[in-house]
Amino acid sequence: MSENRSTSLPDRRLPAAASLAAALLLLAAALPANAEAHGLVGRTDLPIPQWLFAWVAAIVLIVSFAALSLLWPQPRLERAQPRRRFAVPLPLRALVSALAVGVFAVVVYAGFAGTEVATANIAPTAIYVVVWVGVPIVSVVLGDVWRVLSPWRSVARGIAWVAAAAGRPLRAPFAYPRRLGRWPAALGILAFAWLELVYVDRDVPSTLAALTLAYALIQLAGMGLFGIETWRTRGDAFGVLFDLFGRIAPVELKDGVVSTRPLLAGLPRFDAALPGTVGLLAVMIGTTTFDGASNGEVWRTFADPLGDLFRDLGFGPTVAAELTGTVGLVATVVLVGAFYWLGIAGMQTVGGDHSTPELARRFVHTLVPIAFGYLLAHYFSLLAFQGQALAYLVSDPLGDGSDLFGTANATVDYTLLSTSAIWYVQVAALVVGHVAGLMLAHDRALAIYRDAREAVRSQYWMLVVMVGFTCLGLWLLSAVGT
Repeated sequence: MSENRSTSLPDRRLPAAASLAAALLLLAAALPANAEAHGLVGRTDLPIPQWLFAWVAAIVLIVSFAALSLLWPQPRLERAQPRRRFAVPLPLRALVSALAVGVFAVVVYAGFAGTEVATANIAPTAIYVVVWVGVPIVSVVLGDVWRVLSPWRSVARGIAWVAAAAGRPLRAPFAYPRRLGRWPAALGILAFAWLELVYVDRDVPSTLAALTLAYALIQLAGMGLFGIETWRTRGDAFGVLFDLFGRIAPVELKDGVVSTRPLLAGLPRFDAALPGTVGLLAVMIGTTTFDGASNGEVWRTFADPLGDLFRDLGFGPTVAAELTGTVGLVATVVLVGAFYWLGIAGMQTVGGDHSTPELARRFVHTLVPIAFGYLLAHYFSLLAFQGQALAYLVSDPLGDGSDLFGTANATVDYTLLSTSAIWYVQVAALVVGHVAGLMLAHDRALAIYRDAREAVRSQYWMLVVMVGFTCLGLWLLSAVGT
C-alpha cells in the first residue's frame, strides 16, 4: 500500500453526502413517535424537542465525517498493536472461573427450585440484566471478560486440564466446517432475542433455567467436537458477541496476559472473512430495533392483520401472537441487513475493483459500536433500575424469604436517575456508537483504497448508513411509552 496519499477533501461531493444525511433525518422526523419497548424509557416530555436532537446528531456525524477526511490521512487503527502490560496468575484466573461456574449453578438451581415470580427469583435478572446488558458494558471497558467468566468454557477447560494431567490429552475429533462460519452464533443470538421478545413464557424462572442448562450442554458438546477456542469464537453466541464488544475496549485479555491498545483498535484485527459475520451483526441490530418498534403503530399496521391470518388458520391467540412476532423479528433483521448491503453496494461503485461481498466483509466490524450503542441505549433504564434488584436477590435468590447477606429488604430506587438523564445517556450512546463506526470505516477505507480522495468518496455511502441507523435509534428512543 502506497504511503503517498492525497489528503485533500473532495469538497464538491461532501455536500451531496450531507444532503443525503439530512434527507434521512427529515424522514425520521416525520415518522410517528409512538412505539414502546422493553428497556426503553419512552415518553413525549423530552428535555428538548425531538427535532433538535435529530439535527444535533446529524451535525455531529457530518462534522465528524469532515474532520476524519481532513485530519486522518493515514490508517491508524489498522496498524495499532497491543502492548503487553502484565500476566494474570493462573490460580487467580482459575478462582474467578470457578466462582463463575458456582454463580451459574446457583442461577440454574434458583430457576428450578425457587419461586416462579420473576421479580423475586434471581434467574431472570441474572440472565436478562447481568449477562445480556452488564457483561457487554464491562467488556467495552475491560476487554473480553467473558473468556474468563463463561461457565461452559471454564467447565470444558477444567475437563481438558484433568485429562491432560492424567496423561490422556483431549483432541477435537472433527475439524470445524468453514462454511458454517459464525452462523451458529448468529442463530443463537436470534434464538435468545426470540425468547426475550416473542416467547410468552420468557420470564418464567423454571423455563429460563431449563433453556440455560440446555444451552450450556450444547456449548460443551460443540467444544468437545470442534475444540474449545474454535467453538467459542464461532459457535457460542455469547462468546462471539462479547468478544466483539471486548474489541472496542482499550484493554485486551488473552491467554492470561493483559495488554493495552488504542480504543477500537481490536476491531480491525477481527477475522470477518468467516461466513455469518454480517448476519450476526444484522441480527444484533435488527432484534434490538424490533424490540423498540414492536408496540408502535407502524408495527401494528402489519401485525394486526397478520395475527388475524394466523388465527384464521386455526392457531390459538398465544401461538398466533408468537408467530406474528417471529415474522416481525426475522423481517426486521433482514431489513437491517439489506440496508447495510445497500450502503456497501453504493460504496462498490467508487472503484478499486472491490466486490460488494468483499466490502461487506471488510467493513462489517464498523457495525459493532453501533450494535453496542443500540444495546446500551435500549437497555440502559433496565440496567439502572432492575440492576438494583440484585441487592435483595443475592440475599434471597430463591424468593423463599431468606436473607443471606442482610440485604433482602432492599428496594429499587426509581428516583436514582431522572428521565432526562436517562434520555441524554441513551442519545449519547447512539451518537458515540455511530461516530465510532465512522472512524472505523474511514480507517479501513484508507487501508484498502488507492488514495485518500478515493477512500473519502467511498465513505459517503457509509455516512448515509450511519445517519440512517441514528435516525432509527432516535425514533425508537422518542417513542411514547408507559
